[in-house]
Amino acid sequence: MYPIRIGTRKSELALWQARHVADLLHKAGMETELIPLETKGDKILDVSIAKIGSKGVFTEEIEADLASGKMDIAVHSAKDMQSILPEGFELIAFTEREYPGDVLVSRRKTARLNDREKPLTVGTSSVRRVALLRHAFPHVKVVDMRGNLQTRIRKMDEGQCDALILAFAGVHRMGYDDLIAEKLPLSLFIPPVGQGCIAIEAFTHLDPARKEKIRAAVNHNPTETRLLAERAFLRRLEGGCSIPAFAFADLNQNRLRLSAGIIDPMGQKLITREVEGYGRDAENMGHNLAGEILSAGGAAILDAIQQERRNG
Repeated sequence: MYPIRIGTRKSELALWQARHVADLLHKAGMETELIPLETKGDKILDVSIAKIGSKGVFTEEIEADLASGKMDIAVHSAKDMQSILPEGFELIAFTEREYPGDVLVSRRKTARLNDREKPLTVGTSSVRRVALLRHAFPHVKVVDMRGNLQTRIRKMDEGQCDALILAFAGVHRMGYDDLIAEKLPLSLFIPPVGQGCIAIEAFTHLDPARKEKIRAAVNHNPTETRLLAERAFLRRLEGGCSIPAFAFADLNQNRLRLSAGIIDPMGQKLITREVEGYGRDAENMGHNLAGEILSAGGAAILDAIQQERRNG
């Protein structure tokens, strides 16, 4: 049997994630081969993700190779996955989730977002993070910061900003824990859908027996339940990684708590809701909670965002 060919982006973090998945497959007795390539999101660094377009910005090229049969599976950061996959594609497994929150990264150990005496200049390219900063910390200056994790840290060291807001998972996996100045509270900085988790994507022509072996080796069932709820929420919003929506599900035995919301890009209107239920109802919970958010003003926020983008 030929090795399982794993598609991945070329960044150091993406390669770490692909190797992690390869290790899980090796432990289950499967051989692997990594196939790294660049995506549109990796090549275009002078334009925000929102302006490039959120659909497939980090996945389009990889999905083309999946569909052609050049690779068997693709490894992605779950937060980069669009809410509705193109026809023929599916997510077949989710790895155990790392701590999902955001962190403030700085060479200044005393850097804090709430320090009004020494306001920070913070680098981020996330519309969610920008909006939440404007809402909770209006004294903070925000500068757009694209590029992989190492590039962003280099830009910070060059003086383009005092600090960065990044996902803990990436910072930790790349060994930059010593740069964490502050862990941001999940109650305020609710993570984007899927943050901290690795998703495995496949095309329908993948052999079913092979797919089941991969899933058995990689999938973490509690994480999958949480992600099903979060992705159902985002799917009803018809959102990708460039809208300021967020959702985080927590599972305690078979009880699931889902916190989610949306914020307008200027940070003026924040809508959040929470629901509890059973893990078996994860997708219904996400779908229904999205309906509550839309009815409470979320639909108007999304309409305004789409209108602004149409107008350029």
